[in-house]
Amino acid sequence: MSEKLMERWRSLAGTEADHLGRELITRYGEPHRKYHTTEHLWAVLDHVDALAAHAAAPDLVRLAAWFHDAVYDPTRGDNEERSARLAERALPELGLPAEEVATVARLVRLTLTHAPEPGDADGAVLCDADLAILASPPEEYAAYAASVREEYSFVPDEAFLEGRAAVLRSLLDLPVIFHIADLEVRARENIGAELARL
Repeated sequence: MSEKLMERWRSLAGTEADHLGRELITRYGEPHRKYHTTEHLWAVLDHVDALAAHAAAPDLVRLAAWFHDAVYDPTRGDNEERSARLAERALPELGLPAEEVATVARLVRLTLTHAPEPGDADGAVLCDADLAILASPPEEYAAYAASVREEYSFVPDEAFLEGRAAVLRSLLDLPVIFHIADLEVRARENIGAELARL
């Protein structure tokens, strides 16, 4: 997986950015991650590619996908902010203009709420790609939910169930979960089924 990801990174950022690509892949491979892994990164990149025609700046969305979970500590609530700051520090070294760095960081921060503003095509593509797992077949969704529970294994059952239910309800409360991809019905069915199990 790591070498295949490096190929994707090089096609996006060039070989002169290998050090950053390897750092990001190492981050997604941290042992405490059970869902937010290199497999998740690969899946998000695949979904971004599938939706790229809808994006205003598809390569910036791809960069945001690489950074969106680069910092992931399940004991903290500021992972998106810390991931965005990492992008703000790292991307200027690649020669990315300040305006494009700001766009990538904005997109990374958007994965906290998954609620892009109307007309934000890049935000819609990234959010749809990040949440695509919600519309997966039931057995794949169940594996995702189990992986999330494993990431939060340090949280007692009652507290986890309460927190997980709140997250799921917040998704259902969104006017739409998906802005481009035709995945709304299946996602809401999966989330509703998980809520019922909780």
